[in-house]
Amino acid sequence: MMMAPFLESFPRRVVVFNPAGRYAAAQVAAMRAAGTNLVAGIQLGRGGGDASGLPLYDDLLSLPEPADAAVLYTPPEGLLDAVRECAAAEIPTIVAAAEYTPLHDGLRAAQAARAAGCWLVGPNTLGLCVPGEGVLGSIAPSFCAPGRVALVCRSGTLTLTLARLLTRAGIGQRIAINIGGDAVIGRNPHEYLAALAADERTAAILYVGELGGDKEYALAEAIPECGKPVVALIVGRHAPPERRMGHAGALAGAARETAEAKLAALAAAGAHVARDPEQVVARLRALGL
Repeated sequence: MMMAPFLESFPRRVVVFNPAGRYAAAQVAAMRAAGTNLVAGIQLGRGGGDASGLPLYDDLLSLPEPADAAVLYTPPEGLLDAVRECAAAEIPTIVAAAEYTPLHDGLRAAQAARAAGCWLVGPNTLGLCVPGEGVLGSIAPSFCAPGRVALVCRSGTLTLTLARLLTRAGIGQRIAINIGGDAVIGRNPHEYLAALAADERTAAILYVGELGGDKEYALAEAIPECGKPVVALIVGRHAPPERRMGHAGALAGAARETAEAKLAALAAAGAHVARDPEQVVARLRALGL
């Protein structure tokens, strides 16, 4: 299992695709304030200009030096081309913010990134924060604090909520990462678990999942080999049957896709299961974190 590149060292040359939009411009300012070293923007047709203080280039080939991470604020219909461009340039970390990416584009994007050895975070992600080092995406660093718990979450809102809750409880984070809420994402929960198991700075993993899909079953299979405590919270226990809850992937189409079924599988695999955020804090404190 490859180590996630952003765990080995935080990216030092970060490019932003489509930085000129209102939302992207605000995130550029926030990432800079968090200490992220943004070196350029990629915006086809605007090469030679600038946006939000970033020099603009038409494509990655025009950069004077290679980038080691890319944050994509490309609309969903352009995400596949943007990921393919990043994969061709072998950019180690790619963070794709776009929501509503067409399913087959998401599949092809994940395949392209994986084939090139790149780690694609998302689509449909707020990105990641390594407290004290930087942010790739839209996680507020003020919500986080340095520590030893890796927060891995399918939901953007819950990523922010749990990071704030942990920080207020005095439980610092090694990393807070929103892996993406779509049915198809660049890397799946069990891959994050394996990467964090190999990370010396991670003492425990907090996984926050949702109803829908079966990603948590591969995660459950990987827990016995992790070697580190895993605390798990699955939301959506009270969701009405056959109703999508927010994310494209948050729809229980079968009994095994319900929150209760996933909680049972994770508990059987050895995870410290929590049924609400307050129990998450209690479980982590009981582990001495």
